[in-house]
Amino acid sequence: MNDDAQQFASDNYSGICPEAWGAMAEANAGHAPAYGEDAWTARAADAFRTLFETRCEVFFAFNGTAANALALASLCRSYHSVICADAAHVETDECGAPEFFSNGSKLLTVRTESGKLTPDAIRALATNRKDIHFPKVRVVTVTQPTETGQVYTLAELQAISATCRDLGLSLHMDGARFANACAHLGCSPADMTWRAGVDVLCFGGTKNGMHAGEAVVFFEPALAEDFGYRCKQAGQLASKMRFLSAPWVGILESGAWLHNAAHGNTCAQDFAAAVADMPGIAPMFPVEANAVFLAMPAEMMERLRAKGWRFYTFIGGGARFMFAWDAKRERVAELVADLRAVAAASA
Repeated sequence: MNDDAQQFASDNYSGICPEAWGAMAEANAGHAPAYGEDAWTARAADAFRTLFETRCEVFFAFNGTAANALALASLCRSYHSVICADAAHVETDECGAPEFFSNGSKLLTVRTESGKLTPDAIRALATNRKDIHFPKVRVVTVTQPTETGQVYTLAELQAISATCRDLGLSLHMDGARFANACAHLGCSPADMTWRAGVDVLCFGGTKNGMHAGEAVVFFEPALAEDFGYRCKQAGQLASKMRFLSAPWVGILESGAWLHNAAHGNTCAQDFAAAVADMPGIAPMFPVEANAVFLAMPAEMMERLRAKGWRFYTFIGGGARFMFAWDAKRERVAELVADLRAVAAASA
């Protein structure tokens, strides 16, 4: 197997989709004003307002870690805290960036089996201590889909939002794979965000077919005050901003954002169904987005790796397979065949 063969270890392995690539090529034709004063950036922001059916403030960052960290920092002061699931990306995979950019706001984690927060868990943690010796709870952040690939239903988001409102907390959504969640639920982006009570969304583009770039979307304009300064200070204000914003025009106006996500979800469902009857292999979580987690003996994993396949085992010890916008069905079939051979040899 050569190094260029498609892998399913991460949807970050994927290339750039045609719609994003085409928009970048158009943006590359000549000169344009810098630092977001260009027509492409204005058009991208308007595309988000059309998509979400509301007036919102939109900012573009290079990556998800910066988007999440800066968004949370804008909702907190240094003595505040943020409630998140113990498996949340902001807790496990962002190297302390939320704490760093907020000058010390603490992440308070809730132990979960699925990566989902619940209203009861939020309330219990938020009301556990209110003395001056403990960081004041200010924000709840949900990951949609979760790190285990599961999707919050609209009812679950609405219940969490109601709890946040009751407790005076802001609600942030880490949507690195937001499009996959929309594709799974078949709902509008508006229904899954501001109509459900979400204040700020980090909409992931990198895993949705773009080369880089995440959008931070504020549904309450007042919360976006001075956010541009945060981006600049954090090194997230692109001088040639059109190359971050133009791909959004390409995927939003064409509808590719949803088509790309639906394809990844379908490939994950097909893969999960194909391996369901294999001995020694068991699903760890329901397959609701573009991730499949499989429990299997360590020796089976090593045999699969020996066949050239790459995958991660950082959640629950199982093998994680991610299916990107450009997942090839023939490569999925090859993975299934090799996994079946490994399972048979281990039986």
